[in-house]
Amino acid sequence: MQDDPGVTGPVWLPTAPPSLETMLAPTLQPVPVLPVLAVVLLVLYLAGACRLWLRGRRWSIGATISFTVGCVVLAVVTGAGIEGYGLRLFSAFMFQQLTLMMLVPPLLVLGRPGTLLLRATPHRGVGLLVLVTARRALRSRVSRVVLHPAVMVPLFLLAFYGLYLAELADPLLRTWTGHLGLEVGFLVAGLLFTVPVLSTDPLPIRQTHHGRALDLVLEMPLHAFFGVIVMMATAPMVPLFAAPPVGWEIDPVRDQQLAGGLAWSYGEAPGLLMLLLIASRWQRNDTQRSRARDRQIDRDGGADAELEEYNAYLARLNASGPSGAPPGQP
Repeated sequence: MQDDPGVTGPVWLPTAPPSLETMLAPTLQPVPVLPVLAVVLLVLYLAGACRLWLRGRRWSIGATISFTVGCVVLAVVTGAGIEGYGLRLFSAFMFQQLTLMMLVPPLLVLGRPGTLLLRATPHRGVGLLVLVTARRALRSRVSRVVLHPAVMVPLFLLAFYGLYLAELADPLLRTWTGHLGLEVGFLVAGLLFTVPVLSTDPLPIRQTHHGRALDLVLEMPLHAFFGVIVMMATAPMVPLFAAPPVGWEIDPVRDQQLAGGLAWSYGEAPGLLMLLLIASRWQRNDTQRSRARDRQIDRDGGADAELEEYNAYLARLNASGPSGAPPGQP
């Protein structure tokens, strides 16, 4: 651990210039809250999946891999060297923010942890208490509010424009609690946005496919425009990042431009993949409905019962004439 007048609290700060090796090297902070959380979540998830498999019940390997990768990425981005560099360089911190908001949440959500909780938790003892609590929380008014699509835009505006343009980032990043609070906030904001858009778990509010696609289309330009603002800035936006260690030979303005480039490019990629996934689900759902309709028509003797009923209704209206009068009379 190294003392630094710009950062207070139990933090580790790197002394070597940044490189891929130093950023990915396992370097836990003195109080590794999020890496420990990632390990706990992964252990609980794998325990639930193994419980289903041992009982001969099916559980998706793909969902398990997705959740596992999400936990690993969460542990690396907050438990490797990049965590320390995030207190030195704007680009490193921006990479952390984008990963916690745009990459980790989709990976966790695609793991369907809510469904696994309902299927694998025992319906007795402590397990029953967990299930009752989870169901009550899901049906609560708070869940309906925080998972409402209207909450997404203010969250992203606050996480990007409000945090940096209102100069809130600098005082928060100068303390260990503030830095940790920002990371937790990024992760929570990402989950609150991703769950209504991507989740197939039980939800208090379930959007249509076009509603989910619209949410993504509204959110994606926020990253691009914010990235352009950061890249065009001619002075450091966060004073903490204005003076990297002299021996690193890093221009803070160029590093800030790199941070803006990440917001513009890296921030868009997960959103585009999510949009493609939603489109794929939408098409698959329409195909299933079309096949079900065709089967219903076949069962009804080759005719569409709903269409025939509607045509018969129109015929009755024409036969009765306007205002119920017989045909040919006004």
